[in-house]
Amino acid sequence: MDARAIIVKLREGVAPSDVELSWFAKGLADGRVSDAQAGAFAMAALLNGMGDAGRVSLTRAMRDSGKVLEWAMDAPVIDKHSTGGVGDCVSLILAPAMAACGAYVPMISGRGLGHTGGTLDKMESIPGLRTDLDEARFRAVVAQAGAAIVAASGDIAPADKRLYAIRDVTGTVESLDLITASILSKKLAAGLDGLVLDVKLGSGAFMKNHADAVGLARALVDTANAAGCPTRALISDMNQPLAPALGNALEVATSMRVLCGEAEGRLFALTMNLGGVALAAAGLAVDDAAGEAMIAASIRDGRAAEQFGRMVAAQGGPVQFTDMWQRFLPESPVIREITAQSAGYVAAMDGQALGLSVVELGGGRQVENDVVDPAVGLSDMVELGQWIDKGQPLARVHAARNGAAEQAVKQVRAAITLAEKAPELPPLIHERVG
Repeated sequence: MDARAIIVKLREGVAPSDVELSWFAKGLADGRVSDAQAGAFAMAALLNGMGDAGRVSLTRAMRDSGKVLEWAMDAPVIDKHSTGGVGDCVSLILAPAMAACGAYVPMISGRGLGHTGGTLDKMESIPGLRTDLDEARFRAVVAQAGAAIVAASGDIAPADKRLYAIRDVTGTVESLDLITASILSKKLAAGLDGLVLDVKLGSGAFMKNHADAVGLARALVDTANAAGCPTRALISDMNQPLAPALGNALEVATSMRVLCGEAEGRLFALTMNLGGVALAAAGLAVDDAAGEAMIAASIRDGRAAEQFGRMVAAQGGPVQFTDMWQRFLPESPVIREITAQSAGYVAAMDGQALGLSVVELGGGRQVENDVVDPAVGLSDMVELGQWIDKGQPLARVHAARNGAAEQAVKQVRAAITLAEKAPELPPLIHERVG
């Protein structure tokens, strides 16, 4: 087999065969394929596309480039994936809620990317909690707590890890085929019985327009189903932060308020929507509505919080975290109100700018080896359509230093548009796919 011949086929608009893509993926994993060849492959895929069959073949090949987990459980093994947004801490609530409803949830998650927060960074703001579990410990946590939220080990889809890094430096991140294969190869390697996808749309998402979001959702759903994993997707709104907080510990705190029955809102609603789809797809509910009711009940009666506490303890966090979470989460030394300089309705929010303001506070990474400050971020965010008087808070900034707080105040004010007329509010769910 020759990498050059495979690249030439793709360059000429011909999708390589299953055997060729399997060889290429294994070559990415073991180094037989050079960085130059990987970059040429990515560019050819971006420019010419691979077609539906080629996308499925590449996804399977990248999944099979490393270990594919198998589970022998007495209930379905299911998971959720989000394409990334701001204030999106659904996973922290949904994983234990689905476990409380009878599923097993081995959630392999990622770190912050660009302006979006990462589930692993949020979980690691809990003292002592580890996400870098070996396979034996990962399996033990899932069996014991019903759910685990962990980082992908080095032997899960290693071809994707290599190709992803090369795409980042060769201007080929935007390829729909490569995005699809990247997301699904890791999820499918977890050996799932079902998957629900949350494809974000709006100012705080990577997909800013409806057509792009629908295209990605359909590609993901069709590819995952063809690869043998029953999958559906929701296209959810990200024209404002999902939760009223952005930043790792602050989002954990928001999640705990939902789990402990102190708050609901848009975060609760989307968790219920996604969980309903997942439970119905896995056969644990007769339909989406019944699944939504099961998720809501598990949160409101405290079972989801109990599951979360077991998961945290099993991953090395405090045994009494659920009961005393306020005592354990880190706090910033500088907290300031960001007040409105005029009155008006909250007409628009630049979610990407808000996310980047948290990154600049130290709550995300500007380069790969940056150390994340778990305490910084924004809280008490206003919502679209809300009337704000002059001098009323738009949000609170949590910072490590006064200078960083002052800069964040300017950025947040610039990211929020106030107007005399109330805006038309977008729906939480734009579309269901699959």
